[in-house]
Amino acid sequence: MLRNIKLTLEYDGTDFYGWQVQIKSQRTVQAEIEKALKKIFKKHVTLFGSGRTDSGVHALGQVANFHAETKLPIATIQTALNANLPKDIAVVGIEEVGPRFHARFSVKSKIYRYTILNRPARCAVQRRFCFFYPYPLNLRSMRAEAKALVGRHDFKSFQAANPSRDEKAVTVRTVRGVEITKKGDFIHIDIEADGFLYKMVRNIVGTLLQAGRGQLPKGSMRQILKRKDRTIAPGPAKPQGLMLVEVKY
Repeated sequence: MLRNIKLTLEYDGTDFYGWQVQIKSQRTVQAEIEKALKKIFKKHVTLFGSGRTDSGVHALGQVANFHAETKLPIATIQTALNANLPKDIAVVGIEEVGPRFHARFSVKSKIYRYTILNRPARCAVQRRFCFFYPYPLNLRSMRAEAKALVGRHDFKSFQAANPSRDEKAVTVRTVRGVEITKKGDFIHIDIEADGFLYKMVRNIVGTLLQAGRGQLPKGSMRQILKRKDRTIAPGPAKPQGLMLVEVKY
């Protein structure tokens, strides 16, 4: 019987060229998991992810699914996968789902978190998972600009160009919420949306950082959105601070 298996994945994206399998055999998360699946089921098994995280981006709650003809118990599959995966990937959840479930097409929303270390001294211990930014930031200004993102908008101004992706694709997305919080020296920017464009979160964070430093006039985020022009928005924040936290279905 063909079974549909859903995985919840955690990975350190530092040493990966993103999620998706690459033609040039570069190390990717999808490729590593498909190699582990082949060892278990003795044939190629295609893995479907909820979306493509980019090079250097991490995940606490990436979701994927695959189909397999197997009688193995779910717990056994999880144990076997973790035994065959590298240390920077872990299957933290597994369940059998209905035949119509698809990790990408069944998504209702995703939550990304961007973490900034905001202090004069750089970080040694958590350097892989945060962006070191030593300059003072005005969180009130950042929160005020972030309000313009909530709702249904055309986010073309925050989509980075990528030859491998369809630049004519629809760029309208619905952002359900943006929260900016501070805990000690760390600032967390959490964004929930029904979908994200290529480097959208990092480009938004880059703009928020300039707002926090007083380098943009009030209302800049709203104006950048209206222009629908990537060239007028600030550059992206670094990838290591970005984490896919949760995928909702």
